[in-house]
Amino acid sequence: MFSWLTNAWRVPELRKRVLFTAMILALYRLGSWMPAPGVNSDQIQAYFSNKGGTVLGLLNLFSGNALSQFSLFALGIMPYVTASIILQLMTVVIPKLEQLQKEGEAGTAKINQYTRYLTVMLAALQSIGYAFLFKRQGALEANSGRMVLIVLTLVAGTTLLMWMGELITKRGVGNGISLLIFASILATAPAGVRAWIDGGPMEKLFFPLIALGVIVAVVFIQEGQRRIPIQYAKRMVGRRQTAGGSTYMPLRVNMAGVIPVIFAAAVMAFPPTVAQFFPSTQTFVNSHFQPGNWLYLGLEAGMIVIFTYFYTAVQFNPVDQADNLRKYGGYVPGIRPGPPTAQYLDRVLTRLTLPGAIYLAVIAVLPSIFIRYGGFSQATSRALGGTSVLIVVGVALDTMRQMESQMMMRNYEGFLK
Repeated sequence: MFSWLTNAWRVPELRKRVLFTAMILALYRLGSWMPAPGVNSDQIQAYFSNKGGTVLGLLNLFSGNALSQFSLFALGIMPYVTASIILQLMTVVIPKLEQLQKEGEAGTAKINQYTRYLTVMLAALQSIGYAFLFKRQGALEANSGRMVLIVLTLVAGTTLLMWMGELITKRGVGNGISLLIFASILATAPAGVRAWIDGGPMEKLFFPLIALGVIVAVVFIQEGQRRIPIQYAKRMVGRRQTAGGSTYMPLRVNMAGVIPVIFAAAVMAFPPTVAQFFPSTQTFVNSHFQPGNWLYLGLEAGMIVIFTYFYTAVQFNPVDQADNLRKYGGYVPGIRPGPPTAQYLDRVLTRLTLPGAIYLAVIAVLPSIFIRYGGFSQATSRALGGTSVLIVVGVALDTMRQMESQMMMRNYEGFLK
C-alpha cells in the first residue's frame, strides 16, 4: 500500500490534485473554528454539552463540531446533501424532473442548478431556526440587525462550502461533498481516542479489536455485489453490424449507502428534541427513547430496514433497466426481455437488499449496545460504528478507487509506444 501511495505521489498531476484537495479541506477546518460575527462560542458550547441524543447532536457530528461553536461553517454541507436527497425523491413523483434525469449531461446540469437553489433556501431556513433557538435558550445575545448578519453569514458559509466541494470534484481527488463530510467526522476522532485512553481496562483491551472487526465488516459488505450476466445480440447500426458480447450488471448488497442510517437517526432524534420544549413529556421520552433502550434500538433498526428498501427502490428502477437492456439488444440468459426481465431484477434486488438492510441496522445499533453492556464511553463508541464508520470507510474506498484509476490511466503503455 505504501509503495502504491509513493507511486501516486510521483505522478505530477495526481500530486497537484492531492495537494489541492488537502488545501481545500484545511480551509474548511479553519472556517469551522472561526465563530460567526457577534457569537459567544463558550455560551453555545455550554448549551450543546447535553445534546448528544438530539437532532442538534446529530447535526453537530456531521458539521465536525462546527455547530457547537456556531462558526462560519456551522451548517456544514448537510443542506446540500438534504437538497440532493429531496430532488432524488422528487424525480419519482414529478415527471418533468424524471425527464430531465434521462436527458443526459444537459438534464443533469439543470438538476444540479435546482439543487443549488434548494440548498440556499434550506440553509436560510435552517440558519434562521438555529439563531432563534439559541436566542430563546439564552445561548445567543443579539438584536435584530445582528441576527440578520448571522443568518447571512451562515448561508454564505454553506454556499462557499458547496462551491469548495464542487472544486474538489473538478480539480481534486474524489467526490468533494463526500470528502467534506469525511473531514467533519474525522474531526471528532481525537475525542474518541482520548476517551479510549482514559477508559477502563476492558475498553482499552477490546476497543481496537472491535473497531478493526467493524471496519472489516463494512469493507466486506460495501464491496459485495451480485453480478447479473448480460448477453448482447448482434445488431445493425446504420450499415455496420455490431458484434455481440457478454458482460454483467452489478447489483450492490448495500445500494442505499448510508442514507437510511441518517434518516433513521434523524427520526429517532426528534422525540428528545421535542421533549425539551414540552417538560411534561420528558419523563416518558427519557425512559423510552434513550439510545441504550431496547425499544429505541428496535425502532431504529426497523426504520433502517424500511428506509433501505425505500431508498433502494428510488435508486434502482427494474422497469427502466429492463427497457434499456431491450433497447440496446441485451438480455439476461434464460429470461425473456421486457416485463419478465424487470420481474427477475426486482426479485433479485429484493432478496439482495435484505442482508444489506440488516447489516446497516446492526452497524447502527452497535455503539449503543457497547455503551450499555460493554462499559464503553459514549465518545469511544461513537467512533467505532454506526454512521461515522460507514461514511469514513465508504469515502476512503471511493477516493482510493479514483486515485487508482488515475494512475492506471497515466501508466498505461499502449500500442503507440
